Formats: sequence, C-alpha cells, structure tokens
Amino acid sequence: MDAESEEQFRDFVRARFQPLRTLAYVTCGDWQAAEDAVSGALSRLYLKWDKVASPDAYARKAVIRAAIGEKRRPWRREHTVGEAFPDVATRDSSGDVDERLRMRDALRQVPPRQRAALVLRFLEGLSLEETAEVLGCAPGTVKSQTSRGLDTLRAVLQAEITEKGADDVVSHRGRA
Repeated sequence: MDAESEEQFRDFVRARFQPLRTLAYVTCGDWQAAEDAVSGALSRLYLKWDKVASPDAYARKAVIRAAIGEKRRPWRREHTVGEAFPDVATRDSSGDVDERLRMRDALRQVPPRQRAALVLRFLEGLSLEETAEVLGCAPGTVKSQTSRGLDTLRAVLQAEITEKGADDVVSHRGRA
C-alpha cells in the first residue's frame, strides 16, 4: 500500500471507528466484543483497501458479521465479568437515558440475525436492498427477519409493561 492509500485508510478509521463500534455494540450487546469485531473488520479492510469499491459498506458488512459471529464462537465464556455486577438503573429526568437502556435490554433478547436486521434498517437507516447486501441474504429474508425481530421486540416490551403493571397493583395493595 502506498503512503497516500495508507493516509486515506487512517482518515477512514478516524472517521468511522466510533459509528462502527456503536453498530457492533448494538448488534452484540458487549463493548469488548464490539471492539474486537471492529478491529477484525478494519484489519481485513486494510488488506483489501485498494480493491474495495465502497469501504464504508465493506466495513459495515464485516462488522455486522463479526458481531454476530462473536456470540457463536466456542471459546467465548458463558458469562462475562460484567454480569457478576447488577445494572442499577437510575431515573433520568428527561427519560431519554432510561428509554435507551430499556430498548437496549429489549433488543438483547432478539435473536442475533433479527437484531442485525433491525439495527441496519432502523438505526443505520439502510434500505431493504442495502441491508440484504450487508447480511448476505435475499431482500425477502431481510423482510422476514425484520418482521420477526419487531414481533419479538414488541412481545418483550409488552411483557415488561404487563409485569410493571402487576408490580404497581401489588404495591398499591400493600399500602392499604
């Protein structure tokens, strides 16, 4: 790789590392695995830098595949260190932080391919065809994965609302 191409690659990494890391995190739910996915994708992109027509599309596709693959690796531990410590949610006066945490937790319960379809379509704003290209499948598969993912997400959020309503009824009875 010549010096000019190397500088272009460095500029690309500086500009896209954080968005790619966020994409990977939303897909796999683990910051360390997200960084591993992005690092691996960028190292593969580096080797093909002069041959790739669309570096952004290549990187996005590689990151999604790596983030999904991280959960399938046999060497991955069953529990991460962070699971030993409970997440303590505090109320934000604006509610934005709580809503993001609630959605993130709900999204973690969606299967990886469905989650990837949802993230690419609604967070990244990709079209049906672009999402199909990134996931390496047909547009019809993207439609079904997105539909099933939304159904799962709705069911998880509805169960949370139902559970919260039941907790409110119990707490009101306890006051009487």
